[in-house]
Amino acid sequence: MSSSPRARLALLAQNGLFVVLLVAAVLLLARLFQDHFHQWDLTLNARNSLSPGTLQTLAVLKGPVTVTAYYTAEQDASVGDIRSRITDFMTPYRLAKGDLAVAFVDTRADPKRAEAANIRMNGEMVVAYEGRSEHLTALDEQSFANLLARLARNAVRQVFFLDGHGERSPKGIANHDLGEFGRRLEAKGFKLSVVNLGVVPGVPDNASMLVIAGPGVDLLPAEVAKIRAYIDRGGSLFWLLNQEPLHGLQPIADLLGLQLTPGVVVDPAANELRGAGPVAIAFAYGRHPATRGFSLNTAFPNARRIAVNDDAKVWRPTPLVEVAQEGWVETGPLDAEVSFDKARDIRGPVTVVTALERDVDGKMQRIIVSGSGDFLSNTYAGLLGNIDLGINLVNWLAGDEGLITLEPRSRIDANLELSRSWLVFIALTFLIVLPAAFLFTGGMIWWRRRRA
Repeated sequence: MSSSPRARLALLAQNGLFVVLLVAAVLLLARLFQDHFHQWDLTLNARNSLSPGTLQTLAVLKGPVTVTAYYTAEQDASVGDIRSRITDFMTPYRLAKGDLAVAFVDTRADPKRAEAANIRMNGEMVVAYEGRSEHLTALDEQSFANLLARLARNAVRQVFFLDGHGERSPKGIANHDLGEFGRRLEAKGFKLSVVNLGVVPGVPDNASMLVIAGPGVDLLPAEVAKIRAYIDRGGSLFWLLNQEPLHGLQPIADLLGLQLTPGVVVDPAANELRGAGPVAIAFAYGRHPATRGFSLNTAFPNARRIAVNDDAKVWRPTPLVEVAQEGWVETGPLDAEVSFDKARDIRGPVTVVTALERDVDGKMQRIIVSGSGDFLSNTYAGLLGNIDLGINLVNWLAGDEGLITLEPRSRIDANLELSRSWLVFIALTFLIVLPAAFLFTGGMIWWRRRRA
């Protein structure tokens, strides 16, 4: 059957329009999938996804980040294909931050470049941001997040710890020292030093903050005057109080308007955590940048109540941490039969950490007073969320609110461990049962076809 030229032309136009629409649909689908990429992480604790804290740190880095990985093309028997491992590790970071670029340099093909970058091991990476760079040798989220936090600080944050009176050491290893807390602060990019006001004219001008961590003997009046002068000029202060006397620092407490009542916080809900003294559990935090989004429980051993009685309205106080919802401040002796005495004790909840702020010469002065010096000690720093809270407080004191985050979570399902019975079951299923089932099914099909 022949068709007219007009009909053939109409058919050709119809087919051409179909091809054009099909190509347009394919291109639109490709564009849609390119702009709307999504992935699901079904692991037990989302171990293949970045933690909120790491994502927040990436958001603080406003400019491009360059990662240069130095590797040997030949596979290393101990680590395998290092380039593939680095690529897999960096993938979620590249998805979260579009201007994070990863480049690879073969150290054998370009040894001079590796030598100029001071590369010491296979797979070592140099991470650069705004003219600053650091080396990364460990492929784990916490190490990379700490490195990013260090690069995000646009200036050195110098933290001075008061020394010379038996204070807790920021690098000490004794139970009462702050060595673990100090190590974590250094990993975040803080520079730690000690200052003995008995031999120096005052707190150095480059101090981002002064930490007073429980002196064991009285300070000289001249030393107290130097601390007061530091506060008067707007310096930041982190004061970790103990149950012991203030050892000459009462003038500083008066300057801050602190009302330090006697007694120790007792929390019946934390009896199972009781160690060398009573421990109070905190799960309520004030609305403040230092505790923004913080939801981890924390433990405060041997805590005292922190109250502010500032009649002159010099300071703007904010209670940061409340403990002992069902507890109290015990003013009597601590024994096995301790109980609340409404005639002398103070009913909970009890504020044990307070932030103070005021304007000094157009600059915001920041001070934090903690009623427990033990909560960041080596004994208790790793308990619950203590060290996370401590780092957040220091970040706020340093003016780095954007870096107030939670530490990256541990990967609790990094290894799959199976019992011997499960291993035997899997081996029998995949090596015997399934092959036998396939052979049986194939044999049945062959037999039926042969009969047919």
